[in-house]
Amino acid sequence: MDRRYFLGSAISAGVALRSSALASPNDTVRVACVGFRGRGRDHIRAYSQMTNVEIAALCDIDESVLNAQVAAIEKANGKRPAAYTDLRKLLEDKSIDAISIATPNHSHTLQTIWACQAGKDVYVEKPCSHNMFEARQIVAAAQKYGRMVQHGSQQRSGVGRVVVQHIQEGLIGEVYMARGLCFKWRDTIGHKPVAPVPQGVHYDLWLGPAPLHEYTANRLHYNWHWFWDYGNGDLGNQGIHQIDMARWGLGVKYPTKISAIGGHFIFDDDQETPNTLTATFEFGQGPTTKIMVFEVRHWITNHEAGIGESNPGNTVGTTFYGSKGYLSMWDEDHHKYSSWLGRDQKPGPASSATELMGNHWANFIDAVRSRKSSDLHAPIEEGAISTTLVHLANISYRLGRTLHFDAASYSCSGDAEANRLFTRDYRKPFVVPDKV
Repeated sequence: MDRRYFLGSAISAGVALRSSALASPNDTVRVACVGFRGRGRDHIRAYSQMTNVEIAALCDIDESVLNAQVAAIEKANGKRPAAYTDLRKLLEDKSIDAISIATPNHSHTLQTIWACQAGKDVYVEKPCSHNMFEARQIVAAAQKYGRMVQHGSQQRSGVGRVVVQHIQEGLIGEVYMARGLCFKWRDTIGHKPVAPVPQGVHYDLWLGPAPLHEYTANRLHYNWHWFWDYGNGDLGNQGIHQIDMARWGLGVKYPTKISAIGGHFIFDDDQETPNTLTATFEFGQGPTTKIMVFEVRHWITNHEAGIGESNPGNTVGTTFYGSKGYLSMWDEDHHKYSSWLGRDQKPGPASSATELMGNHWANFIDAVRSRKSSDLHAPIEEGAISTTLVHLANISYRLGRTLHFDAASYSCSGDAEANRLFTRDYRKPFVVPDKV
């Protein structure tokens, strides 16, 4: 890496960390938003509405997207944020307290590590890593540099907190199973030919750790989700929310057995990841075993347990099954749940109150001020565990067999081929380090 961009531990250890010196809740937190053609716009909107929070800088590899957002913030606030196409240059600014990342999955871990090394706190979108190796490294960086790192599992700041409280208090009895659903209408992406890189797009920076590949329109913007080099399919796009919620409600960490089967049905197009997938996770052994089932569907489907009834196109949510009943929560607006109790399935506690939505970005800012990682609703340690379930299921699908995962050794027992898929060959200089 170019020396002027290097942000290693020796340098960052000597940097005066401005965010750790915030004197009071009235101090302005200076945030930089990174990547905002899609989800990142929600980041900008959230921080723009907070008191004593300033969007001090913006970073995007597409100059047209970057310039438009810079102009919009300047018009709204009367102050022009700094603009960057290269995150490494942004991180040289010691006045920035935190960065908020909404770039493609394959860049999340490296960008977060860079930010931690530079003394910044981080809000990173889900999934926090592109593979199993990165899930460990992102946690190691947050812990080594003492940074607040929030995972973008926003249900942990909303209705999920109420649902888990009900479960822990025994509303539906002993919970033995959770079922996550990601049924979204996903049309074909077609076939796109190799083409010139659009003017103003810094394609090399966008590729980052991924292998060099000629530009096609399907590899940029939203459709990168469906290529193994950058995304993790809908399991890692929408499904990570429901997997995280299911794991939280079950009260489990790593699975012991993982099996996934599916395929790419109906369409002939450039998509590499499955558009239909069923993954099953087993946790523990013997009478305390718990199970999680997760499904991805991309086309016409039914609804389940009330999930999706208010949205004909999508059925996205999580259902928990216990000895005394079952409880469902659904993804629309992150504030709805219902329960059914007893053999006769009488309606139990339910809510669709908007006050249950919560504000995940505000929780992050609160932790930036307090310097207490325990204040984070979705600390990176939890986000990383949920993300590993995505990777293990995708590995099982790609290899066509059941995996047996050993958390102590962080490996699939007796399966060298599966373990090789825990990491990737990184394109220099965008290398996720073995030691952070």
